[in-house]
Amino acid sequence: MRSAAARRRDEEVVAVADFSLSLAVGETVALVGESGAGKSTVGRMILGLEQPDEGQIVFEGTDLAGLRGRAQRRLRRRMHLILQNPYESLHPGMRVADAAGEPLAIAGVDRAERVTRVAQALEDVALSPASQFLQRHPHELSGGQRQRVSLARAFVAEPRLIVADEPTSMLDASLRGEIIDLMLGMRERLMTAFVFITHDLTVAHQVSDRVAVMRDGRVVESGPTGQVIAEPQHPYTKMLIAASEGELLEEEPT
Repeated sequence: MRSAAARRRDEEVVAVADFSLSLAVGETVALVGESGAGKSTVGRMILGLEQPDEGQIVFEGTDLAGLRGRAQRRLRRRMHLILQNPYESLHPGMRVADAAGEPLAIAGVDRAERVTRVAQALEDVALSPASQFLQRHPHELSGGQRQRVSLARAFVAEPRLIVADEPTSMLDASLRGEIIDLMLGMRERLMTAFVFITHDLTVAHQVSDRVAVMRDGRVVESGPTGQVIAEPQHPYTKMLIAASEGELLEEEPT
């Protein structure tokens, strides 16, 4: 896929070029790179929030890039986005029950079933008892609780694919581990595939089966996560590993 994000003078600025990615059921692929590498642009194109200038985005046998309107919205119900900032990802005027249940409302699920499924989703992300959270507004929650609500919202409709865009980068270390464990547990239970966007190879090592290292809109190295970290081939990958080396070594079994 290829996306031209902007024009400056007469020069085309290419956000992503020559990008190819396949994803199996229940698999997690991490897109790793510094800010501006093109990771979020890839995520937006996968979800149909941005159109590629060239190429295909095939989801369950259908080219998403060729869809518009109702057909695109119907397919996108099987996908979900988790954003970086838990303080901005939830509408401040919506109660938790409505915010977490919005994917079900869009899918036409009746209110009684929505309440039941949202309550279960909150329990699944350790917001328990759910009855204490359903009627709260986001400003009444901590940052970790908001991100848990975002997870409940992401999983409540049991999507086949989730794009997680730096979902732990604004959390402290203890909360980061809890959120990652919740995501991995839900992935195993629902067999949801993940595209996990991060600048942190340590996080990628924790969550992903495969990793694609991006720089300047292109993939410079990809492969099984353990292999790429143990035997990096590209100088940029080696630089990222060196920056995270202490944390990566701490993760290795003794």
